[in-house]
Amino acid sequence: MEILIYGLINSVNLALIALGFALVYGISRLPNFAHGALYVVSGFITWTFLRRLELNYLLSIVLALVIVGIVGALIYRFVLIRVRGMAISEIIASYAIGLAILEGFRWCGFKGLTYTLPVFVPGSVLIFGIPVDYHRMLVVGIGAAIVAFLWFFTHYTRIGLALRGMAQDERAALMLGIDSDLMAVVAMAFGSALAGLAAVLLLPLGNIVVEAGYNILVLAISVCIVGGLGSWMGAVLAAFLIGFAQILTVVYLGAHYQMVVALLAIILTLIVRPSGLFGRQKELEERV
Repeated sequence: MEILIYGLINSVNLALIALGFALVYGISRLPNFAHGALYVVSGFITWTFLRRLELNYLLSIVLALVIVGIVGALIYRFVLIRVRGMAISEIIASYAIGLAILEGFRWCGFKGLTYTLPVFVPGSVLIFGIPVDYHRMLVVGIGAAIVAFLWFFTHYTRIGLALRGMAQDERAALMLGIDSDLMAVVAMAFGSALAGLAAVLLLPLGNIVVEAGYNILVLAISVCIVGGLGSWMGAVLAAFLIGFAQILTVVYLGAHYQMVVALLAIILTLIVRPSGLFGRQKELEERV
């Protein structure tokens, strides 16, 4: 029962971490390697508004998400738009931006264990004899609501349908008058805000540290590769596979093997099924 409960919680956490990355790549085919840095930026901005400016917690979160969304849009508008379509350059440019942000925080002195965010609801409850924090339960509920919202948004709103059109066939979308760059800006802003939302939900369970940016990026990439690059529903399913695998590893091997599971998932997927569970990339036999 402990594996079932904490496997579910860990899976939802991974889905929250990866959704922003999957959304950006699925719509604009841009691998946003600054995803982990934007996650950390959200945490530090929320902490600054809450602790230094003494604003309301909810207001601090909303302002942080808005700022990170704008930052994501600016990254595309002034940097990634110039290298779009050049896969290696996209990776190098976005990773360089993320690296500069994270190491800039380290250089400015944002390090150590002094930066924390309070949990939304303190306390815990026993579920089938297993203690579970109220905050973790709230994260699971919010995670399910976000997935439902994304499905509704992409199926029943004008902007969502335009984003789906770009994801399915960019050339056809262009012929229908959809602005490719505008949709890419919207996707980057939305994906960055999702990274920020994951941060404000998950960082209260630990500390805000620069190293989290690198770990978050690896986890997001592993979930998206296993689920299939470009498929955000595949990312959700992959989050459950990797999430339960990590909890089983923690129970039987140790907590320090969690990241190893994510890296092995990347390697095995690229060997067995390079396109992932729901990906549309060409398989080896189709390319030769």
